[in-house]
Amino acid sequence: MTTPFTARFDHVALALERMTDGWPTFADALGGRYKDRGLAEGFSWLQLRFANGFVLETLHPEADGVGLPVDHRGDFMRRFLDRRGPGPHHLTFTVSNLDAAMAALEAAGLRPGPVDRRNPNWQEVLYGADKAHGVVLQVVEQVDPFDVEPDPPEGFPQLGYDHPIASLSRVVHAVRDLEGAVGVFRDALGGKVLSTGAAVDGNHWVELGWDGPGRLRLLEAGHAEIDTWVGDWTGRVRHLYFTFDDPGSVPGAHKVAEGRWAVDTDESLGVRLVIASTAR
Repeated sequence: MTTPFTARFDHVALALERMTDGWPTFADALGGRYKDRGLAEGFSWLQLRFANGFVLETLHPEADGVGLPVDHRGDFMRRFLDRRGPGPHHLTFTVSNLDAAMAALEAAGLRPGPVDRRNPNWQEVLYGADKAHGVVLQVVEQVDPFDVEPDPPEGFPQLGYDHPIASLSRVVHAVRDLEGAVGVFRDALGGKVLSTGAAVDGNHWVELGWDGPGRLRLLEAGHAEIDTWVGDWTGRVRHLYFTFDDPGSVPGAHKVAEGRWAVDTDESLGVRLVIASTAR
């Protein structure tokens, strides 16, 4: 199905208590390079870029907004952390036409949440996790994109050019309704099917890609461990999949198969990591 707009899987975002919490794993060990940061309505954010160009964003609650009216101050980050703890928060897609994207998503069964058009260069709509198969979906029309990389915050790991950098190869998201999720990310948001298959435990998957490095694997929560993982939710991010020269050096990593390591959620701020070795 051809969409009347272009879309790009821009980044995956994690909710953390503090900006510095993710640095030991994602910056120091996995080599994520500082990209950008900012302060918004009741929260701050920081972005890391990995070797393949894909971006990981971390979000952190702040006590105050930035001079905006009280009814616009964002305490959503505090509520999220109090309810679910640290871990995956949202997936962000940038689109060439926000109205067209919203119409396509509505046709796929998604009713929009808050729409924010105050900034002419960054207009966005949010779809709650209950609507978007278990993960918050942020869709953004960035009218005048720019890619300026200011200086990193004080104390950020200073890595030399010889430090290996991992690739963040894909986000793996387990869903109850695989067909419905494919309808959102393939049919409405224009993802191209790169591969399909079934895991050894019988859970089917569809991997989608867009122009750019972002890849999303939708994993059917139909059997055994994945079914338990999703629990009562309509979906849940299963893991972030990295490729790296030295997976065993990542804090908390344990070998799960030949050439593959994992870091469990309690060792990595509420998000499971799977790390494949690129060593020859």
